[in-house]
Amino acid sequence: MEQTWPPGPVWIVVPTYNERPNIEPLVEAVHSALEAAAPDHLMLVVDDHSPDGTGEVADRIAEADARVRVLHRPEKCGLGRAYLAGFRLALDEGAALVIEMDADFSHDPAYLPEMIEAARSADLVLGSRYVPGGQVHNWGKVRRLVSRGGCLYASTVLDVDVRDLTGGFKCFRREVLETLDLATVRSEGYAFQVELTYRALQAGFRVAEVPITFTERRRGKSKMSRRIMLEAISMVPRLRLSRRGQSLD
Repeated sequence: MEQTWPPGPVWIVVPTYNERPNIEPLVEAVHSALEAAAPDHLMLVVDDHSPDGTGEVADRIAEADARVRVLHRPEKCGLGRAYLAGFRLALDEGAALVIEMDADFSHDPAYLPEMIEAARSADLVLGSRYVPGGQVHNWGKVRRLVSRGGCLYASTVLDVDVRDLTGGFKCFRREVLETLDLATVRSEGYAFQVELTYRALQAGFRVAEVPITFTERRRGKSKMSRRIMLEAISMVPRLRLSRRGQSLD
């Protein structure tokens, strides 16, 4: 008999900070994408006390929609912290697969069924801009160069065969997150994405990349900063030097 797939609830963890124009259409798009592929799904909005009222909009949606929950944090504490809080809640509530994605439609919900299907044979699935078939839309030459260069730098230093180490569109089997000792993760932004994938590889998990088209946000302001980029640059060699990538202290 063919194994039922997905094997349990699918949680989509979406951190938000000032994403008010995007949150309602994103919820609708996620539901539409997963109606057939994973009807047992829940979207968790992790809001960092957005000044524009994103959290309040998400609360109103959740009141009318049992497939949406909101986790409020008292202040802006960083992307990595938001994801970790969401992961912990998803695991505590019995999620079988945990997906992370951006709130700004740069990660198209239409790829969710393909990523879930790929998790049949992989422990961690990456939505990849840089495998054959992957693309980036609406970025200038400098942004493209920085992104591709950052991925090449990280994969070379860490000696791993992953094309898109800095991408933030991922599907984890719960066993991966349970194994990675999330309490010891310290990085944010790009560095957070690199660290989790590297830890998964070091722990022996199977990592697969599926091509996606990444599109620069249509609304709102990018959260990219010089601090985030510098953190990623400095963290990569520390990861390589750390014992099996398990401690950055």
